[in-house]
Amino acid sequence: MDKHRTFYLSTFLLISLATIVGIAVRFSDRLPIKVGVMHSLTGTMAISEKGVVDAVLFAIDEINQSGGLLGRKIETIVKDGESSPEKFATIAAALINQDQVDVVFGCWTSNCRKAVRPIFESHNHLLYYPLQYEGMESSKNIIYLGEVPNQQVIPALELAFSTIGKKIFLVGSDYIYPRATNEIIKDQVKQWRGEVVGESYVELGETDFSSVIEKIKSTKPQVIFNTINGDSNLSFFKALRDNQIMPEETPTFSFSISEDELTQFNGTQMAGDFLVWNYLQDLDNRFNQNFVSRFKAKYGEDRVIGNPMVSAYLGVHLWAKAVNSAKSSDVERVLSTATDLSIQGPSGMVYVETANRHTWKPIHIAKIEPGNRLKSVWFSKIPIAPKPFPESRSREEWLEFIEGL
Repeated sequence: MDKHRTFYLSTFLLISLATIVGIAVRFSDRLPIKVGVMHSLTGTMAISEKGVVDAVLFAIDEINQSGGLLGRKIETIVKDGESSPEKFATIAAALINQDQVDVVFGCWTSNCRKAVRPIFESHNHLLYYPLQYEGMESSKNIIYLGEVPNQQVIPALELAFSTIGKKIFLVGSDYIYPRATNEIIKDQVKQWRGEVVGESYVELGETDFSSVIEKIKSTKPQVIFNTINGDSNLSFFKALRDNQIMPEETPTFSFSISEDELTQFNGTQMAGDFLVWNYLQDLDNRFNQNFVSRFKAKYGEDRVIGNPMVSAYLGVHLWAKAVNSAKSSDVERVLSTATDLSIQGPSGMVYVETANRHTWKPIHIAKIEPGNRLKSVWFSKIPIAPKPFPESRSREEWLEFIEGL
């Protein structure tokens, strides 16, 4: 009799446990999917990054309004990186360990990305990085949504050489992206028999460009290639114009000023300079017109949309495709479905390559017109394949160079 009681009791407990587990699983399937967003809402980079946060939230809102992912709503946790690599590292760890998000969208500068990369790799987590950058990197835990130099800087250099001149002055913020990108430019200029007549770097947030201006005046370049980031660009271009360095004679190609940032250049003559991006707000296609209309309906008719905002927006939808493909938001499962995906965006088709986790994309070189409107003067027509490691040196040489920085 005792054996029968023990058997029935054990059977009852097993059935009860299975029921509880089943209820827990069904309940967890209805919980929101938590995602992290980390960008600089304060500090020198806030001028660039605030709009990217809006674009991420806009994409998530679209998904939620259409029923969510796998029948679950998406819940966002937004953190301020404060323009500090150390702060970004702290909040990345918190988003993964404390908030237990399933994915993170964020970072702008390469310093911040480099600070968080080991955290994502050690936790086998997933970061969607929306910015153009220097390349020389590939991680299975990062989807690189932005342009690398062969997609952005090299086409600009080719146009400058063929239509303006071969005497180049390089100016940038003093951190990894500008120094590494300029190293690529110097290799290409040497190969194409041009001349880098000067090179200057300033700290992020710098407002005094007097020494840079003196170098530009003394070297007399035909073209300036600008990799300054953040609000320092406002001071740089004001200093150029105050010293009568005008686009008609010495145009500047900028690689880190987005279209939405141009709204901050009130009173500064920018017409005649160039930006190089995958996306321009005035692109004449139905997909883009519909996207711009929806975005302005949410954020206001005066809002301007820049390239990094669109990259971030598409990153959310690419992640959603990966989640649907994996039939789960679990990080490890999504890591296996996050590449070999394409999406039709406002700027055309974007494809995530499996080999290096970077994106194929078409590129525009745009001339700034009066009123700070952008006009495309060159278009690649087909997506350009990313080459994170330029062919002018071996992969090992580039990794050694980056390590030295």
